[in-house]
Amino acid sequence: MTQAISVFSFPTRIVFGPGALRELGAEAERLGIERPLLVTDAGVVACGIAERVDSQARAAGLRPALFSDVNPNPVENNVHDGLEAYRRENCDGVIGLGGGSPLDTAKAIRLVATHPFPLEQYDDQLDGGAKIRAGLPPMIAIATTAGTGSEVGRSTVIILKSNDRKTVIFSPHLMPDVAIADPELTLGMPPKITAGTGLDALTHNVEAYLARGFHPLCDAIALQGARLAFQNLPRAVRNGRDLEARSNMLMAAMMGAVAFQKGLGAVHSLAHPLSSIANLHHGTVNGILLPHVLEFNREVSEERLRDLAVAMEIQTSGRSTAESAAALIARLRKFLEEVDIPPTLGALGIRVEMIPLLAKKAMEDACHQSNPRACSESDMVALYQRAL
Repeated sequence: MTQAISVFSFPTRIVFGPGALRELGAEAERLGIERPLLVTDAGVVACGIAERVDSQARAAGLRPALFSDVNPNPVENNVHDGLEAYRRENCDGVIGLGGGSPLDTAKAIRLVATHPFPLEQYDDQLDGGAKIRAGLPPMIAIATTAGTGSEVGRSTVIILKSNDRKTVIFSPHLMPDVAIADPELTLGMPPKITAGTGLDALTHNVEAYLARGFHPLCDAIALQGARLAFQNLPRAVRNGRDLEARSNMLMAAMMGAVAFQKGLGAVHSLAHPLSSIANLHHGTVNGILLPHVLEFNREVSEERLRDLAVAMEIQTSGRSTAESAAALIARLRKFLEEVDIPPTLGALGIRVEMIPLLAKKAMEDACHQSNPRACSESDMVALYQRAL
């Protein structure tokens, strides 16, 4: 145990379980919300979930206004358009509905509704969280995917005009007031989206456990979150109606978001430019990059990689620490095949001539600063090349 002083924070109120959506009215009343802005995206509208939530809200006496103009990788204009809708409709709170994109956009709308500075001034890399104060409009977060865990997170990630990169804005004040985690809303999610979002959850837990820093509470959560994701994602991909697997994945996603307040790593720094530049799905590329980054980290992380292998019930008996770490990485490569994720970035259209710009942007991303092994730009180039 360290002798240094540490400060630990844990998440908001969570209403979890099948049918939890029925508590929407009671939670809104508790927060004093009557006229929420329902922030979602076109996909959630098209599949009928937005209408389902709108109906539940109206049955409880709420008067929601719909805002669904959110990109798959949200951009600054989405936030300002949402703010305009919030003010035009005289809203008094926000309901974020969907995956990480609408949930992050909803958080950012709350921020710009009450804070005067341009979004780039709240950049976590510039310690912008110190400028964020309490008093944001109340927010209810309802996840429809099991990936980012944004429903319990303190951050929002938006592509900003000023720096053309996924920018992390981090503050405890951004955390939703309540997360309604209803696995029934994730039933029937297509296999491709299930796999991509689930790999995001797995990567959050794995990278959080390996991240530098002292946070044994997050370490314990990360190990259990990784185990849940590893055991349940293939089931959820094979059978979209498997409620137990869906419930476990929703929990794994929230655990990952709690755990990564400790930090993330090079996987995320490499993945973020692939979204902002190439518009690729964040969780999918996380999964492709994960084995390569773990191999890069292995020389400094063998004991923790062994811990992850034990948590995931990968055979470690009779194996050395180094052998157990290697077994974990090999098993993760096989895992990608099981959930039908391509093994290379080249299969998604990434070309070798794109790598210099991607590597430059990866170094500008702060996530690698907590990677267990220090990264240079040449390391980033090499990792992209290995994943190509």
